[in-house]
Amino acid sequence: MDAITNDYLLDGRVQLRQPVRGYRAGLDAALLAAACDARPGQRVLEAGCGAGGALLAAASRCPEVRFTGVERDPDALSLANENIALNGFQDRVEAIEGDVAIRFSALGIEPFDAAMTNPPFFDDSAGLRGPSPEKRAAWMADDGLAAWIGFMSKGVREGGSLTLVHRADRLADILALLGEKCGGIQILPIHPFADEPAKRVLVRAIKTGKAPLRLLPALVLHDRNGDKHRPEVEAILRGEAAINWH
Repeated sequence: MDAITNDYLLDGRVQLRQPVRGYRAGLDAALLAAACDARPGQRVLEAGCGAGGALLAAASRCPEVRFTGVERDPDALSLANENIALNGFQDRVEAIEGDVAIRFSALGIEPFDAAMTNPPFFDDSAGLRGPSPEKRAAWMADDGLAAWIGFMSKGVREGGSLTLVHRADRLADILALLGEKCGGIQILPIHPFADEPAKRVLVRAIKTGKAPLRLLPALVLHDRNGDKHRPEVEAILRGEAAINWH
C-alpha cells in the first residue's frame, strides 16, 4: 500500500487515513455526505466507498442511521474498515467487499432506504489524460455510469432515494439512466464561480417516484475576493449545514 496521510473532515470530527497518491476524499465527497438526508433508523448504502471519506462524514452527520459501504479495491477496503474503527463507528457503519459490475443481489443483503455514490468521472480512457496508475480505478468507470446507477437502483427499496455527485456534462446521461427506474429527480448545479458554468451536479432521485423534476438554485463555491470558499460552502464543509432537498 502507498504512503498514508492522517486527515480530518467536518472541522476535525472525523479522522481519515487515506493514500497520498491514490484517490483522496475532497469536495465531491464532502458534498455527497452533506446531501445524505436519511432519517433515524434508516439504512444507507454507498457504492464505491473508497477509504470511507463520504461514508464516515455522512455517518457523523446522521448519528442514528446505519451505513454500509461497498468497495472492490482491497487496499481501500482495508483503510475504510480501519477508519470506521478509528472513529468508533463499528456499531453502525461497515465496509464490505463488492463490485458494482456484479448484481446487488450477489451481496446477499436487503435493499436499503437510500444509496449514494461518487462514481468515477470517466468511462472512456481516451477522455482522461494521463491518470496515475494509483488513481485510475477511482477515475475510470470500467463498466460505465450505467453500472453504478443500476447497482444503486437495485440496492434501494421502492420509495428509497438515490444520490450522486458527478460531472455536469454527464447530466443528460444521468437523467436518461435514472429515468428508467426513478422519478422525483432533483438537480443541484455546482458552479466554481457565479459567472462560470457548473462543473458538477448533485442529483437525487426516488425509486418509482412520480414527482416532477426540480432544478434547484445553484451552489456557488467561490467568490473572486480570494477566500477559499463562500461562507455557505464553508458551513457545509465544517458540518454546520447540509444540502437541503426539501
